[in-house]
Amino acid sequence: MGAPFKKFEAHASGGPRIREIPMRMVLPNLVTVLAICAGLSGIRFAFENRFETAVVMVLLAAFLDGIDGRLARMLKATSKFGAQMDSLADIVNFGVAPALVLYAFLLDRAGSPGWIAALLFTIACGMRLARFNVLTDETDQPVWQSEYFVGVPAPAGAVLVMLPLYLSFLRLGLEPSRPVAFIASGFTVLVAFLLVSRLPVYSGKSVKIPGDRVLPVILAVVLYVLLLMAYPWYTLTASVAGYLLFLPFSVRAYSKRAMREGEKVPPSDIG
Repeated sequence: MGAPFKKFEAHASGGPRIREIPMRMVLPNLVTVLAICAGLSGIRFAFENRFETAVVMVLLAAFLDGIDGRLARMLKATSKFGAQMDSLADIVNFGVAPALVLYAFLLDRAGSPGWIAALLFTIACGMRLARFNVLTDETDQPVWQSEYFVGVPAPAGAVLVMLPLYLSFLRLGLEPSRPVAFIASGFTVLVAFLLVSRLPVYSGKSVKIPGDRVLPVILAVVLYVLLLMAYPWYTLTASVAGYLLFLPFSVRAYSKRAMREGEKVPPSDIG
């Protein structure tokens, strides 16, 4: 993100000192720090067996982590410092926090396989974020391909991997047990592979809403938020199911677009 931190002056105690930073430059970094605090607090609540609060904190961290960059661009407050801070926050909020909360709640009952699954998810998230940073700098790809993520994005992976917690909170008889822990470990590994896969996932960045549909879209978003507040675990479970069902359609749309553009799609790009 940009480079506004350019004014330095010598300081008697050693090292340069940054001068006169506008408040608008501080706000995005403050949101990033709050996101880290929320993610780490989620881990703390998990250790205290307050798992519903822990999940809420992790989701809050994911939300804050998702808006800090947009806030920086909106305020024209992008900086190299903010970019580095955001990358470090991503691995905590999307990788470490969800994995540890899930492990404390369920995966530990599977023993070493559960811990291996949690580690794989965290490592996959770090690799996914690193690949995203690298691909962001590439400028030789066709414009239409920028409409697709390569692999499931890290925020979505964090929401997906906590599905076993949502199901347990629904009080449908799915109690934490050793067999359930092994199933959850397998699901965690699956999500890890989705993160590092070459699966083309539509990002929706280029979607434009016709003027006559703006109000219905706003109403639909408000309805979703209200459902999330009133029935959080049902809504999150349905959202995860809907996202997983959406992935094959995303692959199909990518393949059709590539054929329309007259480009050959390597198998690695759709699997």
